[in-house]
Amino acid sequence: MQFADWMLHQRWLVRLPIALFRVRLGGLTGGRLLLLEHRGRTSGARRSVVLEAVRTSDDGQLYVCSGLGPSSQWLRNVIAEPRVLVSCGWRMSRRYVAQVLAGDEGAAVLRAYTGRHPSAWKELEPVLRAWAEELAAAEGVRDWREVVPVVALRPVQLPKM
Repeated sequence: MQFADWMLHQRWLVRLPIALFRVRLGGLTGGRLLLLEHRGRTSGARRSVVLEAVRTSDDGQLYVCSGLGPSSQWLRNVIAEPRVLVSCGWRMSRRYVAQVLAGDEGAAVLRAYTGRHPSAWKELEPVLRAWAEELAAAEGVRDWREVVPVVALRPVQLPKM
């Protein structure tokens, strides 16, 4: 088991950065991590997860991927209720709408990530491949990146008063 894979499966470790965001110190993460607050699909309870923004666009959209696959709880929750709150950097609890991208769009986001962050991709790629190649083969998809769920987080523009 690779180190990155081990880390992603340690609940206490992946939940640790949530505390930084809760005390309004999310800016210390350098802006690549974000706190995604969403609703539990059955309980309706508020849930939180810290994810890496694999892409940020000029219009304020953020893109995240589900490193552990389509069965990740946060992903299943945002599919059920796409209205979320996002804290990124020093910006706290902004309203966003989550949308899972089509396979080819998500694969393009991941390909662009490889060029921008090659050392991070070197750690992340084996974790993704571990489950994605098998899923891609089962679904008859040639490029395993197309089965990795990539979610676009689009900011909600509030009406001006």
